[in-house]
Amino acid sequence: MSADSCLFRFRQDTLGYAGSPVLRELSLELRRGERVALLGESGTGKSTLLRRLRELRPAEVAWCPQQPGLVPMLSAFHNIYMGRLERHPFWYNLANLVRPLAGPRTEIAALATRLGLGDQLWRAAERLSGGQQSRVSLGRALYQHKPIFIGDEPVSALDERQADELLRLVCRRHETVVLALHNVEQALTHCTRVVGLREGRVVLDAATHTLTAAQLQALYQGH
Repeated sequence: MSADSCLFRFRQDTLGYAGSPVLRELSLELRRGERVALLGESGTGKSTLLRRLRELRPAEVAWCPQQPGLVPMLSAFHNIYMGRLERHPFWYNLANLVRPLAGPRTEIAALATRLGLGDQLWRAAERLSGGQQSRVSLGRALYQHKPIFIGDEPVSALDERQADELLRLVCRRHETVVLALHNVEQALTHCTRVVGLREGRVVLDAATHTLTAAQLQALYQGH
């Protein structure tokens, strides 16, 4: 492995949240071009690891959190547009809020169609269903056009068909993808590598082509 292909490296590190250790003795390398699924029960440290990855390379990461965190009174369009707020001066963002500009309108309308939100683009986020809000959150991350996509259960609120379509879209649009998932079939289908966590430790790290669904389900079946 060449030195420049390694994006993230941990060596016996401890990662925590709110001052409490969550992941212990973490040794892990994530490489450019990989599609990595983090699997494990809730509370095993997946979200903690994702947050740390985001902190390490903020300029390169498109972030899709587990909770959409949308602005309720703003439209789906404006919530997606927020993915690029930092790229534009204040006056441009303000103008786009008051009367959406032609460039963002075209780009976001095309993206919304891919997300199945074409007819919901101007509806306030608070009036959208949970699945629609998740798709808006995903759209906000995609609209950032960053090389690394990090998602914390980004498709958990969607049905299997929608989830598969959108995970394919994510993988096509990003050089590197790291996803916390619960669905083992999604991990095997869309990712090239699986990292399994249990009680704050890595207990599995293997290429997906060497794994079976039964092996991955074992991560959710006690000790």
